[in-house]
Amino acid sequence: METQSYANHKQSVTSYHRVLLPLLVVTLIGAGVNLYLSIGDHQRLYSASLILVVTISVIGCVLLMRLFALKAQDRAIRAEENLRHFVLTGKLLDPRLDVRQIIALRFASDGEFPGLAQRASTESLKPDLIKRAIKSWRADTYRV
Repeated sequence: METQSYANHKQSVTSYHRVLLPLLVVTLIGAGVNLYLSIGDHQRLYSASLILVVTISVIGCVLLMRLFALKAQDRAIRAEENLRHFVLTGKLLDPRLDVRQIIALRFASDGEFPGLAQRASTESLKPDLIKRAIKSWRADTYRV
C-alpha cells in the first residue's frame, strides 16, 4: 500500500460512489421520465408517481445512512484526537477548534500535532490548510 499523503488521502468506495449513486441517479431520471409520459394515462399515473416517490425515498435513505456513519466517525475522531492531545500535552484540545479542523489534524504526526493544533486554533486555519501544513503525515485508512 502506498504511503498516505495530502495528494492521495481522499478515499472513494467504488460500490457506493461509482456504482450505487450513479445507478440511483439513472433510476431517478427514469422514474421522472416515466411519470412525465404517464400524464394523461390515469391507469399508469398512480404507479409512475409511486415509483418516483419510492426512488426519492431510497435516495434519501442512502444519503442519510452515509451522513449518519460520517457523523459517528467524526465523533470518534474528535474523542481520539482529544485523548491524543491530552496524552502528548497534558491538556485537552482548544475548544475553539471545530470538528472539521480536528478531523484534519488527525493526519499530523505526534511530533507536529500539538503545535499545529495550537496554530489551527489561534489562526482559525481551514481544514485544507491544516492538511497542507502537515510535514510528517500520519495515515488514516479507516475513514471512508
